[in-house]
Amino acid sequence: MTFFRDREHPSQWAGRASKLGCWAPIPIRMIVGYAFMAHGYSKLVRGPEHFAEILHALGIPMPGFMGWVTIVVEVVGGLAVLLGAFVPWVSIPLAVILLVSVFTLLLPYGFLSIKLQGVTSNGVRLGTPGYEVDLLYLACLAALVLGGTGPLSLDHLIAKFKSKRAIPTGNKM
Repeated sequence: MTFFRDREHPSQWAGRASKLGCWAPIPIRMIVGYAFMAHGYSKLVRGPEHFAEILHALGIPMPGFMGWVTIVVEVVGGLAVLLGAFVPWVSIPLAVILLVSVFTLLLPYGFLSIKLQGVTSNGVRLGTPGYEVDLLYLACLAALVLGGTGPLSLDHLIAKFKSKRAIPTGNKM
């Protein structure tokens, strides 16, 4: 008696993967969209003026204005990614925020985002995070732009609606 007698053999899973592949963007959208919204919301709750002070210390021009722009882009852009709406467009300012973060803040600290320094009686001590997570977010945004947002997205619903409203261009003589 073999293990796979009454079960599907793993070699047959490839067909199922291709059928389920269209659903792959959904978990990416959920985590990336939520994360951007959470970061924007935390900046808003702490006070945009506090974030503006950080931007000023980093040498970002017009820190008050740029602080608000960053908050709005993260909250609204994160919601758009979560819903799968206008992802190719909202990915541009989100990617700019990530790249600015990498080059003005995280680059000197290296790639790794988790740097275990030690464990004490007070808990785990971690070092300064690197740019690893920002690159992961950039890769996720690129995957959504290049591969699509999946069937449960506003982009998909809009495309479906437009295709139904399109007037057929058949040759009539």
